[in-house]
Amino acid sequence: MNKKPNPELIDEDNPEWTDADFKRARPASEILPPDLLVGLAALKKQRGERGPQKAPIKDRVTMRLSHEVVEQFKATGKGWQTRVDAALKEWLATHHA
Repeated sequence: MNKKPNPELIDEDNPEWTDADFKRARPASEILPPDLLVGLAALKKQRGERGPQKAPIKDRVTMRLSHEVVEQFKATGKGWQTRVDAALKEWLATHHA
């Protein structure tokens, strides 16, 4: 079996670690200043968690809708709130104030 590395996958600027590299490695907590570690930990997001919007394009509101309306939209699956927004935009386009 030929174990030659694929030349297209060789990265001269970021070579594969050797056993010696792993032996020299130290945890970030031993190398970085504690305040930097705390700052980095604060930036870490949970899986699926989004950061704050850079330029909010929507307003957060609380409103009460009939159970039937909510259930109909929820039944269409993930993204139902976006579809409520689209339905309201469509209504606004046909009903001028």
